[in-house]
Amino acid sequence: MMVNTLNDLQQLEELDKKHFLHPTSPIKQQQESGPSFIFKEGRGIYLEDYKGNVVIDGMSSLWNVNVGHGREELAEVAAEQMKKLAFSSCFATYSNEPAIRLAAKLAQLTTGDLTTTFFTSGGSEANDTAYKLARHYWILKGAPEKKKIISRTKSYHGVSMGATSATGLKPFRDFSSSIAPDFLHVDHFSTDALRERILIEGPETIAAFIAEPVQGAGGVHIAPDDYFKEIREICDFYDILFITDEVITGFGRTGEWFGMNHYGVTPDMMCFAKGVTSGYAQLGGVILSEKMHQDFSDFSSGTLLHGYTYSGHPMACAVALKNIEIIERENLVRHAKEAGDLLLEGFKWIQSERKIVGNVRSLGLMGAIEMIKAREAKSKSPLIVNEAAKRGLICRSVVFDDQDTLVFAPPLTIKKKEIEKMMTILNDAIKSIEESS
Repeated sequence: MMVNTLNDLQQLEELDKKHFLHPTSPIKQQQESGPSFIFKEGRGIYLEDYKGNVVIDGMSSLWNVNVGHGREELAEVAAEQMKKLAFSSCFATYSNEPAIRLAAKLAQLTTGDLTTTFFTSGGSEANDTAYKLARHYWILKGAPEKKKIISRTKSYHGVSMGATSATGLKPFRDFSSSIAPDFLHVDHFSTDALRERILIEGPETIAAFIAEPVQGAGGVHIAPDDYFKEIREICDFYDILFITDEVITGFGRTGEWFGMNHYGVTPDMMCFAKGVTSGYAQLGGVILSEKMHQDFSDFSSGTLLHGYTYSGHPMACAVALKNIEIIERENLVRHAKEAGDLLLEGFKWIQSERKIVGNVRSLGLMGAIEMIKAREAKSKSPLIVNEAAKRGLICRSVVFDDQDTLVFAPPLTIKKKEIEKMMTILNDAIKSIEESS
C-alpha cells in the first residue's frame, strides 16, 4: 500500500491501532488515538512524517542514530553484503569475514585488554549475555556460589528477563509479576553502599557488578570523577567481575569512543549495541578482557552453550564496519565533545530564562534538564515533550523515582545552528508550559 492520499493515511493509522502493539508506549493511547507520528523519511538530524511534519530528532531516535539519518553508504554496504552472504550461522565455529573484521576493529577501539567479542542482536541480549558469562566464568573457576549480580538504582539495562531484573528503575521490574533471582541494587553514586552490600551478601556470592558510564534512560546521571576508579578497586579487592553497559554511551556519544574512557578504567566485560550500527542494522555484543577469554579457554572442556541465531550476522557486521569508518572519517567523536559543550551552553541559557528549570547537565551529546517540581505537583516534563513535538523537536521525559527530567541525545552530526534551533524550540515549549501552570 502506498500512502498517496489522506484516506490512505487514515487507513494506515487504523491498521496501526488494530495490529501493531508498540514497545514502551501507553497501550490505551495506542488503541484510541493511534500513532503520534508515522515517519517516512530521515535526513541528517531530521525526520519527516506522512503529514509533512519535519522534526528534529533530539534523541537520535533511541540514543542510537549516531551518524544521522539517510546515510546511503550504509544502505549500499548492507545491500552489497546481502547479495554475497546475507546470513550464515556462527555456531559450531563457523564464521564470516565481516564478523571477524568487526571483532578485530572493536579490540582496536577499546582500551586496556578488551580483546574478544561475543555478538548479539541488541543491548538487552548483550546484558543478559554478560550476566550468563559472568556466572559461567565462576562455575569454571570452581566458585559456583558466585552468582549474584549487583547493579545501581536509576539504571536501565534492557527489557529481557535478566536485563529487566538488573534495571534499577522499579516500574520496569514491576511490569512482570516475577523477576529473575540473584539481582541486587545499590545507590547509584555511593561506593560505600556497594561495599556494604558486598559484605552483607558475602563476596563469595557476588559474580559481578554492572554500571552504565552515564545512566541514560534513568535520567542522564553523570558519575563523580573518582567513582569508577573506586568501583574498579572494590571489584578487584573482593574478586568480583566489573561489567560496563556502554549500549548508549558507546561509539562517540559522550565525546569519547566509549563512556568509560572519561574515567580511565577498563572493565572485565563491556556491553555495546545501538551506536555500533547507528540503528541501520540490529547488532550488539559483549567484549571480554583477554584474561577472561583465556580463562574460558583454559578451564572449559565443553561447548559454550549460549548463542543467538543472529550472533555475528554478516550484514549487520558489515554495516557496523562502515558506520565506524564514517565516525572515524568525519571525526564525529571529537565533534560530539565540541557540540556537547554547545548543547550545555544552550541548556544553561534556558536555565537562566525559565523559572521552572532546575539542574542541567551533559557529557558529550547526552544531556538532561530537570524541572523544579513542587511536592505532589504534576510532572511538567511530559507536557513539555508534547509541546516540543508540536513545535518540531523530539525529546524524552523521565519521571521515574520522583524525577521530572527532559533528556536529549541528538545525532553526533548536529551543527551549531541546529543546536541553536533546538534550544529556541525547547525554550518556547518550556515557556508555554511555565505560563500555563
